[in-house]
Amino acid sequence: MHLIRGLHNLKKLSGCALTIGNFDGVHSGHQEIIRRLTGKAKELGVPSVVISFSVTPQTFFGRPKARLSNFRDKHILLESLGVDKHLLIRFNKAFSETSANSFIEKIIVEQLNARYCLIGDDFRFGKGRLGDFSLLEEYAKLSDFSANKLGDIRIKGQRVSSSAIRSCLALGEFDNAEQLLGRPYSISGLIAHGAKQGRTIGFPTINIGIRRNLSPVLGVFAVLVEINNVTYYGVCNVGKRPTVGGEKTLLEVFLFDFDQEVYGEHATVIFKCRVREEKKFASFDELKTQIAEDVKSAKRFFNI
Repeated sequence: MHLIRGLHNLKKLSGCALTIGNFDGVHSGHQEIIRRLTGKAKELGVPSVVISFSVTPQTFFGRPKARLSNFRDKHILLESLGVDKHLLIRFNKAFSETSANSFIEKIIVEQLNARYCLIGDDFRFGKGRLGDFSLLEEYAKLSDFSANKLGDIRIKGQRVSSSAIRSCLALGEFDNAEQLLGRPYSISGLIAHGAKQGRTIGFPTINIGIRRNLSPVLGVFAVLVEINNVTYYGVCNVGKRPTVGGEKTLLEVFLFDFDQEVYGEHATVIFKCRVREEKKFASFDELKTQIAEDVKSAKRFFNI
C-alpha cells in the first residue's frame, strides 16, 4: 500500500474509489466499508484510496479522545484489507478552514479524480462540519463519480462505533470490545528502557512507549504479549504509577517466566481480563504484595 503523507505529495490520479474518515481502530464497521470500497475499485479498474488524518479533528479542536490504534497499526490494518493508497492529511488550521464545497471540488474531483466515493452515514466534513452525504451526492450528479453511504453496522443489536468500543474497554468488557473490533484489543509499540524500579521489588517489567496521554484502558490487566512471533503470559499496568509519583501514562508488563533482553523489539500487548483499578500504595512493600496478588489473579484467569 502506498502511503501519501500530505496533500502536497499527492499527484493527480486518473481515477480512484475513495473513502474518508478517522478509521480509529479499523473496527468491524470500518472493515465493511473497506471491503465494499476495494470490491468497487476492482470493478471499476481503479485504485482504492483511504483518506485519514494525522491529527483528528476532535484533537485539533480541543476535544481529544483516547485512540484505539496508533498510526502504524492503523496503516497495517488498512493494508491487510487490500487498500491501494492511504492519503494522510494533516488536520491543521489551514485545512480546518477548507469549506465542504472546496474539499469536494479541489480534492475529491480535481486531485483524486474519484469515480466512486463511499462514506459512513454519520460522516461530516468541511469547515463547520457542513458537508454531508447529501452535498456529496449533489456533486456526484454533476461530476463523473457516484456516491454511496453505508448505514449502521450492528453486532448483536449494538451499533459498531469507536465510542462504543471505548466504553467497553473502560468497563473491562473485552469480549464485547473484541466483537465490535473484529479482533482482540491490543496496544503495540517498541520496548523501551524504563526507570527499572520493578526489578527492585522482584517484578521486572518491559515498558512500551504508547505515546498518548489518553488511553482507553487504565488499570491492571491479564494480558498476552507477542514478541518476535512468540506469545507470553503476563500482567500489565497502564497508568501513571501514583505510588512513585508518576505524571505520564505508561504501559508496563511483567511477563511470567521470562528473562530476556528485548529492548528495541516490537511488542503487541493483547488485553484479556481486567484485574483491578490502579491505586496508590503507602509503600513499595504494599505495592510488591499487591503485584504478587495480581500475578496470581492473572494466572488463575489463564489457568496456568
